[in-house]
Amino acid sequence: MDSRAVSKAKERATGCGLIGSRRATRCRIPKPFCTVRIAYLSTYQGPSLLKRRPIIRNRSLSNTVKIELIASLLCANAHDVEVISHGEVVDHKLKFYPAFSEPQRFDSRIPVHYCSALPIRRLNGLWSSLRMLELLKARHRAAPFDLVIIFNLKEPQVACANYALRRLGIPVILEYEDDRFVNVVGKTENGWLSGYRSRSCKSLLAAVSGCIAVSPHLLSQMPEYVPGMLLRGVVGDDLVQGTKQSAKVKRNRILFSGTHIESNGVANLIAAWRSAPIDGWELHITGQGELTTALRQMAENVPGVVFHGLVSRQELVELMSSARICINPHAVSQTPGNVFAFKIIEYLAAGAHCVTTRMGKLETDLEHGITYMQDNSPETIAAILKKVTAERGYEHVAPKAAQDAYGSHAVSKSLGIFLKQVTQGVTTKRKEVA
Repeated sequence: MDSRAVSKAKERATGCGLIGSRRATRCRIPKPFCTVRIAYLSTYQGPSLLKRRPIIRNRSLSNTVKIELIASLLCANAHDVEVISHGEVVDHKLKFYPAFSEPQRFDSRIPVHYCSALPIRRLNGLWSSLRMLELLKARHRAAPFDLVIIFNLKEPQVACANYALRRLGIPVILEYEDDRFVNVVGKTENGWLSGYRSRSCKSLLAAVSGCIAVSPHLLSQMPEYVPGMLLRGVVGDDLVQGTKQSAKVKRNRILFSGTHIESNGVANLIAAWRSAPIDGWELHITGQGELTTALRQMAENVPGVVFHGLVSRQELVELMSSARICINPHAVSQTPGNVFAFKIIEYLAAGAHCVTTRMGKLETDLEHGITYMQDNSPETIAAILKKVTAERGYEHVAPKAAQDAYGSHAVSKSLGIFLKQVTQGVTTKRKEVA
C-alpha cells in the first residue's frame, strides 16, 4: 500500500474518528433514521457453538467480545440487530453440522443464528457462502433489513454483501479487522485463487456504503468517496468499573490474554520467562486455541507462571484490572496496520502498561502507556520485560485516554453519527438520481 495513502488516512482519522465523503450508490432509501434493522454478518462464536462444533483451532476470543459489544451498543441506540454467523469449522471432516440459533444470548434482545457447516475439503467455503446467503434471505423475508454490516472479507460475507447491494438494494458497511490482501505477517499471498478472491474483494471495497476499520492502513484501502470510521476497539463498562475498583491495588503481574495460535507469540513469551524470570513478579496466561495443550505443558514447573487457560469475562476483567503490565507479543508484520490487537485498547483502558510489538502508529496519548518491542523473539521479550520492571516503566499508563476514545459512550455516539452519515448519504444520492 502506498505510504502516502496511509499518511492521508491517518490525517483524517483520530480516535473513534469519522471520515466524511460523498457516496455514489444505487441502494434504496432506508427508512427515516430512528430505528434501523441491521443484519450483522460475522464470525461470531458463542458458547453453544463451542459445545456443538470443533472450533478451538479457529476460535477468536477478541472478535467474539468485540462483536458482542458493538451489537449491544447498536441495540442500545434503538436499532434492531440480528447476528448471523457461518460458524466455521476449519478442520476437514465428513460430518454435517446443522444450523441452529444460539440459546445462550449475550443480549436477550439480539438473536444469533448459525449456518449449517459441512467441512469437506474444497467444499467447506462454498457451502458456508451458500448457507449464509440462504439464511440472510430467510431472515430478510421474515422481516426486511435496512442495513447489512459484514465483519471482514471472508467469502460468505462477501457473497452476502454483493447480494444485499445488487438484489436487496440496501447499504452495506464493512467492519474491517484483518487485511484481506496480505497474511498476518504482512506478506502477499500468491496463486490464481488468491488473485481471484482479491479482485472480488477490491470490487466490493468500491461498492460498500461505509467502512469501520481498526487502523488507518485499512481505511486507506477504501476509495475516497466511501465514509470511514476508525475504531480500534471497544471498552466495556465492566472493564471501566473493574479498573476503578482496583486502581490502587495493582499487583506485580504480567498478563497475556488471547487466542493460543503461533502468531500471538505465547510460546516465545513462556520461553522468555523460563530463561529470565523476574523476582517478585508473576506471568499470567489466559485464553485458548490450537496450541493450548502444548503451551500448558511448556509452562509446567516454570516458576512464576500461572496458566489459567480459558476464563470467564469477569475473571479476565479482574486479571486485567489488577495487572501492572499486559503484553502482546504478536509476530511482527511487514505491513504495519494490517491487523490490530483489540486487547491493546483493553489493556490500556484497564490501567496497565502495555508491552507490544508495533501494529501501526497509534494516537500519541495512547502511546504514553506503551513500550514497543522490535520483534517477538524470547530474547527481546525477556530484555524488555526486565527493563520495564527494573526502571518502573509500568507506571506510564493511559487509562483515561483509552476510555475517553473507546469507552462505550464514545463509541455509541460515533456509531450513531456514522450510521446516520451512511444512510443519509444513500438517501441523498437516491434523490439526486430520481
